[in-house]
Amino acid sequence: MRTPGWDGASCDYVRHMFSAGLVPYRFSRDLEIMIAHPGGPLWARKDAGSWSIVKGRIEDDEDARAAAGREFSEETGWPVPDGHWLDLGEIYQRSGKRVVAWAVDAPHLDPRKLDPGHFEMRWRGKMRSFPEIDRVRWVNRSEAQLLMMPAQLPFFDRLAEQMEP
Repeated sequence: MRTPGWDGASCDYVRHMFSAGLVPYRFSRDLEIMIAHPGGPLWARKDAGSWSIVKGRIEDDEDARAAAGREFSEETGWPVPDGHWLDLGEIYQRSGKRVVAWAVDAPHLDPRKLDPGHFEMRWRGKMRSFPEIDRVRWVNRSEAQLLMMPAQLPFFDRLAEQMEP
């Protein structure tokens, strides 16, 4: 039996299931990464296990790395941080979505200055606008384990491995 979308019959399904992300990191006392809480009413009361790296869908014929930078800017309102990007590989989320990610040293990013992009959806009978992400924060490994989607935790581990001497 073929999985819908994976046989080429539904390219939109395949593209929707492939995202790219950028993971800002810094060193405070420990290695920390910046994670984002999804915006909108469906996520408003969810916290533990719902935070994510800043990521989004890869558009038609778009390079995954370019998509990671574009999505970072669209979702945070910040320019893509300068610096060398570290390849964090890919993971598959429980939904089947494939996510590729890179990390970049960006200690200057201030969560209080988040200026997120918005999306529209029908909510309670009316079209409304909601932020793509409603907040970001710096977290160490133990905080990440509590807050992040479990499937994305390997990105933190892979970054930590690359930081070891």
